[in-house]
Amino acid sequence: MAKKIMRTLNDQNLVNGSTDFEIMSPCAEDGTNVNDLISKCQPLDENSVYCNLLQCTHFSSTSAIVKSGDEVLGFVSGYIVPEDPTRLFIWQVAVDEAARGHGLAKKMIFDILSRDICSDVEELHTTITQSNSASQALFSSIADNLGTDAKSEVVFDKHEHLDGSHESEHLWIIGPFDNSADDLLRDAA
Repeated sequence: MAKKIMRTLNDQNLVNGSTDFEIMSPCAEDGTNVNDLISKCQPLDENSVYCNLLQCTHFSSTSAIVKSGDEVLGFVSGYIVPEDPTRLFIWQVAVDEAARGHGLAKKMIFDILSRDICSDVEELHTTITQSNSASQALFSSIADNLGTDAKSEVVFDKHEHLDGSHESEHLWIIGPFDNSADDLLRDAA
């Protein structure tokens, strides 16, 4: 069983008058709430509840959930690339509309990067469509915080890989960077 990692943070007027929230590793009990959150966060592709349960269990040490009390405000799923433990791939980033504008997505990603399992990570990878300007801004900002560049290239072409039914996905590569937990936690705060 994965060790539950948790940080309590404060932010003014986060959601429903609450200022406290916790970033932690997700668990199986979070799977359906994560699925509900992702379904509300367009343009994210929805997954099955089963997929979200796997993200919350098999990949819990490289994923993060934000809660205020029992309310799920955000979720990031990620994994260490099996062929290269210096790469962390961020699969999905979801933040409830009511909690946006507080940097929760970036805080969750830096929280993941600061964990022991990511001590060898030197590059952050993700895929983003051309129309998803919010994700492009998020990952550009993360690259700036890490003092490195972001580059992108088409990895899954709309016609070649996605049968024309989905925009092309661009692989964003952020790095290399020095993954020092103290620096990452300071940047995330």
